[in-house]
Amino acid sequence: MTAHFTAPLRETPFHARTAPLNRLHNWGAWAGYRTPLCYGDTSMEHSAIRNAASLYDISPMMKYRISGPGAEAYLNRLTLRNVSRLAENAVHYTGWTDDAGQMLDDGTLFRLGAEDYRLCAQERHLPWLLDSAWGFDVTIRDETESLAALALQGPTAASVLRACGFALDGLKPFRLARLPFAGGEVMISRTGFTGDLGYELWVDPSLALPLWDHLMAKGAPYGLMPVGTDAVMLARTEAGFLTTNLDFIPAHQALREDRTRSPLELGLGWMVDWDKGHFTGRRALVAQREGKTQRWALVGLDVAGNVSAEGSILYHRKKHEVGFVTAACWSPTLKRNIALAHVQATHAECRDLWVEIYALRELQYAKLMLQVTLTPRPFFAPERRRLTPAQAF
Repeated sequence: MTAHFTAPLRETPFHARTAPLNRLHNWGAWAGYRTPLCYGDTSMEHSAIRNAASLYDISPMMKYRISGPGAEAYLNRLTLRNVSRLAENAVHYTGWTDDAGQMLDDGTLFRLGAEDYRLCAQERHLPWLLDSAWGFDVTIRDETESLAALALQGPTAASVLRACGFALDGLKPFRLARLPFAGGEVMISRTGFTGDLGYELWVDPSLALPLWDHLMAKGAPYGLMPVGTDAVMLARTEAGFLTTNLDFIPAHQALREDRTRSPLELGLGWMVDWDKGHFTGRRALVAQREGKTQRWALVGLDVAGNVSAEGSILYHRKKHEVGFVTAACWSPTLKRNIALAHVQATHAECRDLWVEIYALRELQYAKLMLQVTLTPRPFFAPERRRLTPAQAF
């Protein structure tokens, strides 16, 4: 039997289409799958996300089906938000913590029926989900391999769906619809990871290639372009969204106790429903909130100049180290140098903070000490992402 760490990366149901288009043969690993990082030009792919439409294979995303009479009670115990308020055919963004109130992951929770849910996440969590189910009348299974998915994002995304014959004018953000397709069914949710108008399409793997071909054919007049992870990560930074294992370390993976973060330290306190009853980590989070013992704050920054500050260290008055940047870019959309950063809670207002950047210029590094300014997140939030019906572009 082949050990998992020597097995080759698996191919998604869309690989027969994505592989020929990947002119650079630029592949990355995502949850054991091979995924395109860039097909040919990251700048052009990012431009499609912001100015036309883009197609991104999200099949490697971990997908867990949670069902049964105790599903709602179980998910209320597991996650931070109040699942009782999540309507059928609706989605919400949520997170979950360990007993110490430290983040394990964030993701999207889909309510497919009265007792039927799907939890999507970046990392693998089946052991934690199963252990947490003790005492609940609930069934949990990993359906990652049995579901193919695409993210269709960008201002012309709704026009592409209309051209495909998918009538979704009444679909609001964070809602989903099921439509017939090719003798089967496609589920379309108005969700995404780019901060723009967008949808995610979910089908049986047997319908993956017909769905790809249909979208690409009908989407051509609207500038539809396949995009890789590099362009999507640039877009998510513009949106100010967090990425697990880049902006925070899941508590069960952290090797050092001081590397974990609570939802309050990640700016996710808004999603904690303090009044819904007990949930995993609640006692620790209440103590942190009332004692104001947060060690860190995740902030959005404007950085002087145009050199990306990713991975750089932050200093107070250019002398004392007080934080670090996890994600940064020169935003092509905003024409601003932006960053996500962890700073010590005592410096959360970011007064007199500077970032130390080493810029490579003609094979030599130049040290730059540039001032940063606290700025609200999301950095980019166009009105079109929430308009219903979605505008035609």
